[in-house]
Amino acid sequence: MGGDMDIVHVRNHKKAWLPLLLVGDESEAMIDRYLERGDMFALYYEDKLRAVCVVTNEREGIYELKNIATCPDSQRKGYGKSLIEYLFHHYSDRCSV
Repeated sequence: MGGDMDIVHVRNHKKAWLPLLLVGDESEAMIDRYLERGDMFALYYEDKLRAVCVVTNEREGIYELKNIATCPDSQRKGYGKSLIEYLFHHYSDRCSV
């Protein structure tokens, strides 16, 4: 994928992303259970939001991808895959498995 891709660690106002998070997890109650304790990342391509995800630390060395959602008009274009590849790199030195 050419062009400018940027992945941002979202630290504040995570609930503002709820409409897109509901694409990946249809239960707002479930999202509420992990959103604030999780690390949230947003992928932008050509200055447009394409995908978001939330990863939680379940215990020492164990991280879980709780939610990944791609904007409906950006689906099936590799954005989710790029975000997951970023997560593997980002967490590789912290995971035990």
